[in-house]
Amino acid sequence: MNLFHNSVAVLTLTTIIAYGLPVKAAEPQSPTTQVLHRTIKVDNLDIFYREAGPKDGPTILLLHGFPTSSHMFRNLIPALAEKYRVVAPDYPGFGHSSAPSVNEFDYTFDNLANVIEKFTEKVGLKTYSIYLMDYGAPVGFRLAAKHPERVETLIVQNGNAYDEGIDNAFWKPIKAYWKDRSKDKGDGLRSLLTLDATKWQYTAGVRNVETISPDTWGHVQPLLDRPGNQEIQLAMFFSYGSNPPLYPKWQEYFRKHQPPTLIVWGKNDQIFPAAGAFPYKRDLKNLEFHLLDTGHFALEEDGAEIATLIRGFLGKQLTK
Repeated sequence: MNLFHNSVAVLTLTTIIAYGLPVKAAEPQSPTTQVLHRTIKVDNLDIFYREAGPKDGPTILLLHGFPTSSHMFRNLIPALAEKYRVVAPDYPGFGHSSAPSVNEFDYTFDNLANVIEKFTEKVGLKTYSIYLMDYGAPVGFRLAAKHPERVETLIVQNGNAYDEGIDNAFWKPIKAYWKDRSKDKGDGLRSLLTLDATKWQYTAGVRNVETISPDTWGHVQPLLDRPGNQEIQLAMFFSYGSNPPLYPKWQEYFRKHQPPTLIVWGKNDQIFPAAGAFPYKRDLKNLEFHLLDTGHFALEEDGAEIATLIRGFLGKQLTK
C-alpha cells in the first residue's frame, strides 16, 4: 500500500514538473481583484466592459486601441484592482459590444467619444485617470478636453496627439484615403485587416516574439472577419482624419490644465513611433516619461513593468 502511494506521489510530481504546474495550489482570487464581465445599454447599444476593484477607490478608465478591445487589458486590470476601480469598455464595433452596420451607426471618433462619455456617466465614473492607447487617445482626449474637471491623470501608451507621431510610412495610404474616400483607396487598406497584419501589429518591434500569446490575434481576427466589420474599420480609418485638426485643442488642454501624465511608450512601434512621445514634453510640466524596448502593444511584453510604473505614478499623484 505504501509502495502504491509513493508511486502515485512520484507520478503526480512528474506530471506537475512536466506541465509546469504550480506545486502549491493557487491562492483564490480576492473579491476586489476578480474581473467582472458586464454589459450595459448606451443609446440602444450593448456596451461590454470589464471591471474590477473597490467601488470607492480611485478610478482608472482603460481605453483600447485598434484592432483589439478591452481584451488587451485582461492582465493589467487585476494587477491594478487591489487599490483602484478599473473599468475597460469595448467601443461599438469592437470586442463584445454591439456592432451595428455602417448604415445603422455613424462610425466616427466623435460618436465613439459620445458613447464612451455616456458610458462613464451610466456606470458612475465621476472622476478618473485615463489610460489612452492608439484609438483610445482620440477618444480619451475628446473626453478630457470637454470635461477637464473629471480627469485626474493621464496614462499614455502609444497614443498620439502630435503631427510628429503620424509622420511615417504606415500613415501614407491612410492619409491618402482622408483626401480621397474612393472605393479603390479603401480597398487598398483592407490588407490592414488581415490575419498577417494583425499578427504584425502584435509582434513587430518586440524583443522576444515567444512572449506574445497567439490568444491576442485569436481574439481579434474573428471579430474583424465578421460580416460588415471591414466596412466599420474603413469608416474608422477615414474618421481618423478628424483627429489631427484637433491636436492644437488637445495640446492647449495639456498646457492649461496640466494633468499629471505618465508616458509608457513602446519605442519600437512602427505605427505610433517614439517621435510621437517626445512632443508631450513641450506641453506638460508634471510628466513621467518612459520609453520601453517593445512594440505597439507594449502590455503584451512589458505588462508587469507598466503595471508597476502605473502603481508608482498614481500612488504619488492621487491622495485617495
